[in-house]
Parts: sequence; C-alpha cells; structure tokens
Amino acid sequence: MTDSATSFDLTAESYRHQISGVVDRLRQLTQRDVQTGWRSSFTNPSQSLDLQQPLCELNAKNHIAWSKGHEAIWFYQQFVLPESLQGYSVEGLTLRLALTWWAEVSEVYVNEQLVQEGDLFDHSARVILSPSVILGEMVTVAIRLVSPGHDDGALVRSCLIYESNYDDIDPGFVADELAVLQSYLESFEPERLEGLLEFLQIISWESVSDRACFNQSLHTLRSQLQPFSSKLKQHAIYLVGHAHLDMAWLWTVGETWKAAERTFNSVLNLQKDFPELTFCHSTPALYKWMELNRPALFAQIQQQVQTGRWEIIGGMWIEPELNLISGESIARHLLYGQRYCQEKFGDINRVAWLPDSFGFCWQLPQLLKQGGIDYFVTQKLRWNDTTKFPHEIFEWRSPDGSQVSSVMSAAIGEGIDPIKMATYAWDWTAKTGLLNALWLPGVGDHGGGPTRDMLEIARRWQTSPFFPKLEFTSVVKYLDEFVDQTSPVWNDELYLEFHRGCYTTHADQKQQNRDCEKKLYQAELFASLATLTLGNFYPKELLETAWQKALFNQFHDILPGSSITQVFVDANQEWEECDRICSTIIHQSLNEIAHQINLPEPPCPEAKAIVVFNPYNWERSSNLGGSIMNIPAIGYRAFWIVPHSDELADQELCLELENQFLRVVVDSQTGDLTSIFDKVNQREVLSAAGNQLQAFPDSGQYWDAWNIDPDYSKQPRLTVELVKIETGDRQICVIRKIGKSTFKQTYLLEQNSLILKVQNEIDWQERHVLVKAAFPLTISADFATYEMPCGAIERTTKPQSDRQKAQWEVPALGWTDLSDRSYGVSILSDYKHGYDCQPSQIRLTLLRGSEFPDPEADLGAHTFSYAIYPHAGDWRSAQTVRKSCEFSQPLQVVQIERPNPQGSLPPVKSFVDLQSENLILTAFKQSEDNREKFVLRCYECHGETAELNLENDLGLKIEHSVDLLERFQKDDRDPHSIEPWKIKSFSLSQNPRSDIAS
Repeated sequence: MTDSATSFDLTAESYRHQISGVVDRLRQLTQRDVQTGWRSSFTNPSQSLDLQQPLCELNAKNHIAWSKGHEAIWFYQQFVLPESLQGYSVEGLTLRLALTWWAEVSEVYVNEQLVQEGDLFDHSARVILSPSVILGEMVTVAIRLVSPGHDDGALVRSCLIYESNYDDIDPGFVADELAVLQSYLESFEPERLEGLLEFLQIISWESVSDRACFNQSLHTLRSQLQPFSSKLKQHAIYLVGHAHLDMAWLWTVGETWKAAERTFNSVLNLQKDFPELTFCHSTPALYKWMELNRPALFAQIQQQVQTGRWEIIGGMWIEPELNLISGESIARHLLYGQRYCQEKFGDINRVAWLPDSFGFCWQLPQLLKQGGIDYFVTQKLRWNDTTKFPHEIFEWRSPDGSQVSSVMSAAIGEGIDPIKMATYAWDWTAKTGLLNALWLPGVGDHGGGPTRDMLEIARRWQTSPFFPKLEFTSVVKYLDEFVDQTSPVWNDELYLEFHRGCYTTHADQKQQNRDCEKKLYQAELFASLATLTLGNFYPKELLETAWQKALFNQFHDILPGSSITQVFVDANQEWEECDRICSTIIHQSLNEIAHQINLPEPPCPEAKAIVVFNPYNWERSSNLGGSIMNIPAIGYRAFWIVPHSDELADQELCLELENQFLRVVVDSQTGDLTSIFDKVNQREVLSAAGNQLQAFPDSGQYWDAWNIDPDYSKQPRLTVELVKIETGDRQICVIRKIGKSTFKQTYLLEQNSLILKVQNEIDWQERHVLVKAAFPLTISADFATYEMPCGAIERTTKPQSDRQKAQWEVPALGWTDLSDRSYGVSILSDYKHGYDCQPSQIRLTLLRGSEFPDPEADLGAHTFSYAIYPHAGDWRSAQTVRKSCEFSQPLQVVQIERPNPQGSLPPVKSFVDLQSENLILTAFKQSEDNREKFVLRCYECHGETAELNLENDLGLKIEHSVDLLERFQKDDRDPHSIEPWKIKSFSLSQNPRSDIAS
C-alpha cells in the first residue's frame, strides 16, 4: 500500500507540474515581466530621458533596491507596444502595468502625467498604459520612490498585463481560472488532476497566432470544464470592504483625520458606481471627530449605515493595547464606544474588531460579553513567530467561564487576488469544515479602503464558473450565519509570539497611562463622595473628556511605544490635560470634604491639621511622625501634626537596612543585594546577588521598537560599573553606570514595612541595549503568577511545548509572584510591565533602546519604583494584590489651612466598605443616565468566591446588577455572592435621609 501511495503521489506531482506548465504558458501570451528593463536617476528624467544609462541590477529577491533614509530615486522605462506576445495578438487589448514597491512615497507618471500615488501601505497598483493597444504605440513610465527611513527601498515587482474587456476572456484570465481549479483539486480531489490535464489538450496551441481561433479553443475548454464548476460553486467567498487605519503610527493623529476623510469619501464615491459594495470601519473616536469637524460627511455615513451598506464595527472607543491597560480602562472603551454608536448609529456593536492589537489578556471575553459584544475578531495571531495558532473559529473563555465566539479573520490590507483568495478559501474549509470564507479587500494601515480596480476585478470574477460564489455582505451577517458555540474552546490568554518589546518601549507612555488610570479612579471616587456627602455637582462631562483622552492614547501604536516622535509629543499633551482635569477634581473634592471635618482643639498653636484619605476598600496603615495610624476603607482620618526637627548625626557607611520584618545587605563592590532576610519566617530570600542589573545587546530587529532580539540572553553581557554608594535614613543609594547611562537606585526599607522598595532615577543614553533587574530566589516553583486586567494568570517556569517556549518575555500589570507551597516572593512595579521567570528567578525588564520609528525613544530621565515583597504562603494569602495597589497608589494627604469648628463630618470616617478580603473596587461613579444613582464596580481577585456586604455611611443600597454599559442584569443567584474572577457592577440608589452628612 505504501508503494502504491508513493506512486500516486509521484504521479499527482507530475500532473501538477504539467498543469502548472500550461498555466504559465497561457500567462506568457498576455503578461511580460519588465523588472529587468528599468534605468534609474536621482533627478527627474522627464526632460532628458537617457536610454543609454545601464540597466538596474536586481538583487537575490529580484528586487531593485536602494539605500534607506528617505532617499528619493526615479526609475524609468520606455515601452514600444508590440503586435503580439509569443505569437498571440495583443492589439486592441487594455495594457496595465502591475507594480509593487516598498517606499514611503510613490508617484507613477505615464507620459509625464501623474496617474498614481501611494506609500508603504498603499504599495501596489495596476496602472493603465493604454486602453486599447496600437501596434508601435510608445509609452514612457517614470516612477519616483522615496525609501523608508528605517529600511532600504525597493521596486519589488513590475509586470505588463494585456487584458480583454472584462465581458470577455483572454489567456491570462483563463490561466488564473485554471490555477484556481488546480488548487481546488489539489486540496480536495487530487485524483481528478489527471482528468484536468487531459482536458487541457483542447487548447489549440498551433493556432495561437489567430487570436479568434485560439480564443475559441479556450471557450471550448471552459465549456468542457463545466462539470467542475458545481464543486467550486459550493464554496463562497464573502467580501466586506475594509480600511484598517492606525490612529497614529508613522504619521501624526492630525494626518489620521485627513486619511480617514480621504478614505471615507472614496468609499462613498465608489458605492455610487458599485452599489453592491459594503464597507466596515471601527473606531467611535474617529467617527466623533468626523461628526464635529466634517458634519456633512458624517451625515452621509449615517445614511449609508441605515441602508446597511456601511457597517460600524468595533464596540471599543479605539482599537487599544490590551495587555498593559487596566480592566477598568477596557470597561470604559466599551462604555463610551458602545454608547456613542447607540446614540449616533442606532445600535451598539456586537463585534470586537481588533485586527492589529499585540495580544489579548485572558479577562477580555468577560469584559466583552458584559459590554454587549457577541464576537471577537482578530488576525494578529497569524503574525506568531514560533507556532501557528490552532483555531480559525473558537470559543474564547475567560477564567470566570464567560465565553465569546471568536474568529481568526483573513489578513487585512489585501486586494482582490483570485488565486490568493481561492487558496485561503480552501484552507479555511480544510480547517473549519465551512464552505464560506470572509475576505476583507481594501488598502489599510494608512486607510485607503477598496479601490475601483479591486471592485472591477471582483465583478469579473463573479461571472467566472470556476471560482467560488463571490458576494458582498456584512461582518455581523457573516458571523451570525456561520459561527456557533460548538467550536473548540480556548481557555487561556491570546499571547502574541511577537512584539514583546512593546511591554517596555517608550516608558513615558506606560508611566503616564498608569498615572492617569489611577487619577481617573480617584477623581470619580472622590467626586462621588463629595456629591453624596456634601451635595456637590458631579463633573460628569469633564470626567468623560479626561477618560476619552486617556483611552485614545491607549491605542495599539501609542501606548506600546511604536510610533514616530511627534506622535508622543502630541500624546504627552493629552496625558497632561487628562492629569490636569483629574488632579483638579481630586483636589477640589478632597479639600471640600476635609473642610467639613470637625476636629478637636489643636494640641498646640504650631500644630497643623491634615487629613489622610484612603482610596481603597480596605483599611490601610500610615506612618505619621513615627506613629502607625490606620486609615479606614474608602475613608479618612484627620490628625494634628506638631512640627519638630530632628538633627541627624553624621553616619558611617552602613550597607545594611533593617526593620522588624526584614534585614537587607548591599554588596559594597557591586551595589547588588547580597541578602534579604525574612526575620518573621527566619529564611533567606535570595540565592545569589539580587537586583543585579543585566544589560544585553538588543539589535538586528526589523520591528525595532516592537521586538526584542530573541537571542539577547546568548549575547555577552555589557559591563555594569559601580560608581559610588551613599547612605541615609533607612536607605542606601547605589549609583552605577552602563555605557553612557547612569542608574541611581535607592533601597528604602521603611519602618513597619513588609516590602523593600527600589527607587530609580536613570539617565538613559543607550541604543539597542536591553536592561533587566534579576532576582534569584531560594524557592523553586513550576509556575509564576502575573497580574492581568481584573485578574491573575499563571504561566509555566518550565516550558516544554513550543508555545510555552515562545513566551520568553511576558506582560504583567502591577505585580509578579513566584511561590512554592509554603513561601513566595512578589515583585511589585509601578509601570514596568515586561518579565521573564525561571523556577527560582524573577527578572523585570527596565529599559530598551530602540531607534525605529522614534530615534529619540526613551532617551533621558526616567523615574520609577519597584519593590520586593517576601511572604509566607502564596500570593493570595499574602494579599499581593492589595500590596501592589498600595505600592502604586499611596494615601492622599490634605492639609487643612483653616479647620472648620462647625464641620459636619467626624475626624475618622469610612464612606464605603465592601467587607471582603478578595474584592477590589475598580470604579465608584455617577450613573451615565441618572444623576440620582451611582455605579459600583469590583472584581474578585483570588479565584475564590467572595461575599459582598456593602457597608456605607452614604445611605446607599444596591438596587440590582448592571453590565459595563450600565444596563440592568438579572442575577440568577445571590448578587452578593461573587463568583471566582468575576467582574461585577451594581446600580446604587440613595435612601431618602436627612442625616447623610452627619
């Protein structure tokens, strides 16, 4: 049987080879590669066309390349149109020049007339050289191309294509039909390849010089092949026009608005001539700009939405980065995106359209379902560098059990290429069993959308009997018909095996994002408390403005740090405005609450009144003047502080820090930690030098800002030089150098603290260098746990499969933990997100030095902190989640300049308490639709059932559960019992009371 199978394979391969030979021979009758015929000039050749210049050389890829760095070059070629190709008459046919380039600017001139423009993304064209070829006709083509700044430019492909009127056939078209049919048979019925080859004998090669006679043989062939048609027509390829548009990347946000306007006008104009064209586009933030700045265009879009020819997809405010933002930020993308679409287009979105984000956190299905989303669509995992994602259609399940139907779509930015489309359709059927595939034609990244040429080609292939059914549809209609919940389940994050550097690149964006997320939480919380306690006006519109500024900057090429310099200049202004709004609201709310506190008489005239506010839903301690004070959950404690001065005596250089919990020793030769001794549990934490700075070369990546060199750890480490060590009160300052960069790290062990802080002030000047802080530990664990939005995820420290080995750099929000059954260590970080863990080591990535697309990325000053938290038990029993929140969001201190002896509030107060060890409050805000109601949102953080017992001094009661859009949700079980990993939102109403403020 094996010999027989091998014989069949050899025979089938022979048939494939012979059929392909016929296809190629047919193409040569109407197509000619002209890549070898170009000459070049660095000036416009139109005035002095020099055909004596040497021809351009092709590289190994058959490209014509020139140097990077925005270098402009002209290519030119003169064509004298022939009577025939390979004996086949081309007179009267339409002649097109098919081009593909790699250049940031392209201009194509035909007989000195500009006929086509493009860029890195609009990188292909089929330019008409003659609508009806005349023997001896002369056509001159000049192409001006500008190389990218980061990469050599290239003229990739150039081919002359002679085509008949689209109502008729020509050898090239029949060749493509045969190639489609051949690919079908190879995929599903290879035993019929011999029959196809026999039919090809019908072609009358001897009459090729008689076009009418030769074409008749092609008609006869197509007639004889009709029995194959029914099989192909069982398949369908559904089309939805698309134009992926990055809000910012290699262009500014200002250019994005222009690109969107051009794209939308182009689509609307094409729909006049191609009424079958349906088009989809995401991004409510973009539509809002159109509404405010191009109202007439926006009205046309609204009208097309109503007719069903324009589909609003996405559901989220923009297409964000989804590993590095908080769960509450994801909730707000859905809240503001869905509400805008409901208001302006009549309905919410049912599709999360995220084709280009760099990986997806595991809690996303739960957040999407609570945001009214039925389907999640991406194509980004097709970019994996190590493994192929195993599913095309699947149910994606979050840790709480929520599921969203998910699809790996076809690639974006594609044209109408019948052979590529057919190959994709056969592969789709083989993997899914479905006979219907979805294709997304349209120029993308910088907008563009479908072109007239694409739509004309689509119409031509709709008439072919040897191609799947081809028709336009909508994304939702397609998904509703073909996606069901019998698909395989994916119960994990969707980790992108690529772009791992984006957890670290452009640290300023990560820092400002985390700072604004924290301030947005506090601004809403304290404004709500001031409204409920004092009757203040709740600044809903201001808060929404601040949120939308932050959400926009979470776009998947801004927050990851993968844009040009000016994008970050603009983004920083938006971050600053968001910060300003939030800081003003926080300051006003806290001061007004503090002013209503009735303090006892001061102990002395010099005493100053302060109030310490706690924004979290558990009691926290504060070290004030050497005394430990407890601050109630979501509350405050007021104090009188008596100023005094302590004169510190000169201290000898002491490289030890100690409190009642930890004893820390610093190495005098390196500045590393030689010991962290846990006095409570009587054990050493470190197995070798801790907080060891490790610097590696990190170069050679095309996607520089995005990708870390996969072999960085195999490179020789760069030298870390100790400059000096200084000591102070409960702190040791270590100054080291790597290259031209200075690292000032202060070890700080506060009284009564369980954690050792490392405060960093860094002057970073390196390029293509990666720096990590390593912590080798005296424990061994099979898994490390990492914080993700509204939850935690375990990842193995002992990778076995290729998929596990590909996760050699992973993201975390605020903490990572390595624990065995009895002991563990957490690393807390305020805004560093990249980690790698081994069974006995945690490494935190501190900085990178990328140059493309921003040559200034990360240069200069950096200030950040991280901390080491040793603990008994695992991260749950150690309350690592709370420790991380406390580390990254300190207590708020307000000084009362003029205490109010008539104040209505007591010196100590808790406004709200959830009374649960494993619930984390993420939002306390006024309802979107009713100023008399408030919304409370929390999540269960340990993977264990939680009991919510809401205690408050605001007269609030829980009315019912709501989703992220603040719509009523029926609870089938006790709403106060919150399931493991569940995100829960509640509508709160205030009991009518007269003594709320008392």
